[in-house]
Amino acid sequence: MNGISTQCAKIKDLSIYDDEDDHKMKIKKPGPIRTVSWSESVEESNLDVPGTPRTPRTSTTPGHEKCTFHHDLELDHRPPTREALLPEMSRSYKLLLSSLGEDPDRPGLLKTPERAAKAMLFFTKGYDQSIDDVINDAIYDEDHDEMVVVKDIEMFSMCEHHLVPFYGKVSIGYLPCKKILGLSKLARIVEVFSRRLQVQERLTKQIALAVTKAVQPAGVAVVVEGVHMCMVMRGVQKINSKTVTSTMLGVFRDDPKTREEFLNLIHNK
Repeated sequence: MNGISTQCAKIKDLSIYDDEDDHKMKIKKPGPIRTVSWSESVEESNLDVPGTPRTPRTSTTPGHEKCTFHHDLELDHRPPTREALLPEMSRSYKLLLSSLGEDPDRPGLLKTPERAAKAMLFFTKGYDQSIDDVINDAIYDEDHDEMVVVKDIEMFSMCEHHLVPFYGKVSIGYLPCKKILGLSKLARIVEVFSRRLQVQERLTKQIALAVTKAVQPAGVAVVVEGVHMCMVMRGVQKINSKTVTSTMLGVFRDDPKTREEFLNLIHNK
């Protein structure tokens, strides 16, 4: 039995669960062979961002049973709860245009407030999605303990400091312990967390923790490379700058060779 198989056997009774009182997910430490040492507690709150609705509108919410948006991320889904936000948001954008010295009633801007409101709702649609919904039970029992990597997943998000976009690509790797996740679900996890007001550092960690919670692997690695418009079109205006963030959990943090293998895989063209 190789090292990873032994490791998976050691943590076959690994339990991640939510406690109603403290919402902490607790992980049993494995044995000494290829130890997975989660150096920080994985808390449910780490998967959230400020402003995340406590009761996200999902496909199980009354009135949303036939919605395809929550699973397929369609663009034309307008739940009543979100559409109800449009009038107030449109008024806010109209006031913003007036504050800039523009005439919001001129032909070119007449429908701009409503269009901008709809665009902002789309940019932040991740607030109305949950990880359980997008994974949709796509977790499979499989006797596989070698590295799984999906790289160069396109990512678009909004900087919470300036409300301007940042975009780039995400690479995710994990070492399964008899459970694998549908490959497209890794991209959907990226979509859920990126379609919110974000900072890249938190986005990177949230993706890693979500994969951990879903399949309880021996380790998870996430690398995000982003271009931030707040650095390109304002401020220091460095158009060629890129920001790289990473989160390494389990064997990817503890074993330099495993980490090196992952980094080589995502950097090879």
